[in-house]
Amino acid sequence: MNFKLNDELEFQILMIGNKAVRKAQKENLENGIPNVYCKDGILYFQLPDGTITTEIPEVYKKMVKPEYLK
Repeated sequence: MNFKLNDELEFQILMIGNKAVRKAQKENLENGIPNVYCKDGILYFQLPDGTITTEIPEVYKKMVKPEYLK
């Protein structure tokens, strides 16, 4: 079956998804949890103070297997 959403529905779904992501990112920072982004295979962390770093924050080091921290 070849199913195609109409453009308006696709747009609405994207808008809802984007709004939910922005809300979750804001809540993370308010709760002291860094946001994580990946570009070209490199992880970037947005700290609650707004700093962007590639260094893994302590809160994530506690949850990640040691072999991934190298």
